[in-house]
Amino acid sequence: MKKPLPLLQNYSLLKQKAVQTVFDSFNHLAEGCLIVDREARVVMINDRYAARLGVDPAKVIGQEIESFIPNSLMRQVVVTGKPILLEIFETHGQVFLVIRMPVRDDDGEVVGAMAFALYSDLEALKPLFDRFSQLRTELASVHKKLAEARRSKYTFSSFIGNSPATMEAKRLARRAAHMGAPVLLHGETGTGKELLAHAIHAGGARAERPFVTVNVAAIPENLLEAEFFGVAPGAYTGAERKPRPGKFELADGGTLFLDEIGDMPLALQSKLLRVLQDQEFEPLGSNRVIRVDVRILAATSRDLAAMAADGRFRRDLFYRLNVLTIPLPPLRERLDDLPMLCEHLLEKTGSKTGSPGRELSPGAMELLRRHAWPGNVRELQNVLERAMMNTDAHTLQVADFKELEVLPRGAEADILPQGCTFAEAVAEAERRILESALKACNGNVVEAARRLGIGRATFYRKTRPGIPRIGK
Repeated sequence: MKKPLPLLQNYSLLKQKAVQTVFDSFNHLAEGCLIVDREARVVMINDRYAARLGVDPAKVIGQEIESFIPNSLMRQVVVTGKPILLEIFETHGQVFLVIRMPVRDDDGEVVGAMAFALYSDLEALKPLFDRFSQLRTELASVHKKLAEARRSKYTFSSFIGNSPATMEAKRLARRAAHMGAPVLLHGETGTGKELLAHAIHAGGARAERPFVTVNVAAIPENLLEAEFFGVAPGAYTGAERKPRPGKFELADGGTLFLDEIGDMPLALQSKLLRVLQDQEFEPLGSNRVIRVDVRILAATSRDLAAMAADGRFRRDLFYRLNVLTIPLPPLRERLDDLPMLCEHLLEKTGSKTGSPGRELSPGAMELLRRHAWPGNVRELQNVLERAMMNTDAHTLQVADFKELEVLPRGAEADILPQGCTFAEAVAEAERRILESALKACNGNVVEAARRLGIGRATFYRKTRPGIPRIGK
């Protein structure tokens, strides 16, 4: 009975047998087998491969591979030490699917290379190639759509109007497009801050690079850091096993638009300031430093200077962002633009719904002129869409806006409804003002109260129970 070999010797023998078995199997099954030394000279070629190449296997031993296969990549494998796997290789009028691998000695030094020509009839692999080609096409399509989604959607022509206030905002924005400094867009909700940010990006040198938007107010505070800087694999319980890039990394080379930056928590403001100064950051849960080249455009409806003065916004971040500030006028201050805006919005809505174009009667236009427009252009679009739903007529009349809460600013308003006492009329007027402010602030009670200069408790006390209360 043979004495059993030591365990390590068993492993070594098994490894040698496995390597030999793999080589013998490939040599037997493959259409061709070839081995070269470190000088790319032929050490071994099997008969089938030699016959397909039209050479004498005995005569090519010791010759450099290029002497009978001029376009061979075996020397590249020897020099680089890197394999070339599953390549379609054409030589001597024949096509092969080839695997090339380096051969190393016990010290890991490359001493040669070997190649196996697996197939000569690629028709058998056609389903595989077709599937691969399909997947590659689908991936390219996804990448293209993703790149398009991160391109700017608007240009300066999209910012409708030619009133003096509008033209001044466009002038400043065009100037900003040719600069690399941060830009702060300031204006009420619905004045077109995001649209102008798109236009600034589209008009600058980064137009072909990504345009990435982050609405700071719409993301929970505990998720903002991950949204900005990304997450390393396994950074916290439930985190994905692969890294998730943040908005800064996605915007590398392009523009990052920070909408409603006045809502950013103080703790995150210091990290944002560092990225703006150093152009580098660390993903959440990682020690890896990522360098980026990102231009910042920021927008807010808040008074950042006042917030910085009372400690609600970092002064140093405010100074860093406030290099070029572009004030966007509210709609009530550019009513000369109202006809152009209405025409554009009516055409846009008609195109979207497939309905014919509409226009406004002189009376309807005058009614819209008398409205205070606390929600600005966004409110105007909503009002026009609702009016279009009220009639199939080509021309929208005053009656089509009767139930749309278009509250006139002039004396024509129904200040004292019939049967109301003076106190009830005052209460009704206050309620309308509060409702308009709440609507302009998208239901945020805190912001609406701040704009009106009253406390939140006062705001609640003066509103009827039916008004939605959003915010803290």
